Amino acid sequence: MHLKGEPVALSAHEFAVLEALLQRPGAVLSRTQLEDRLMLERAIGSNAVEVYVHGLRRKLGSNSIRTLRGVGYFVPKP
Repeated sequence: MHLKGEPVALSAHEFAVLEALLQRPGAVLSRTQLEDRLMLERAIGSNAVEVYVHGLRRKLGSNSIRTLRGVGYFVPKP
C-alpha cells in the first residue's frame, strides 16, 4: 500500500481490516463483523480489532478510521 507516494507496510490482519472498511466507505462495521473477517476467535476481553485499528491509524493518520462509540468503525466517504 502507498500513502502520499510512500510505501506503507501493513500486517496481513491490518490489511484485512482496512480492506473490509474500504469496501463500504461510510458504512459502520462492528467489531464482531471485523473479527469474522479476520476469522478470529472471540475471546472474552479480546481487543485484537482495536489493536489493528490503532496500528492503521498510526500508519495512515488518526482520521483515517473513525469510531462510532458502541457501534463500530468506519472509513469516511471521500
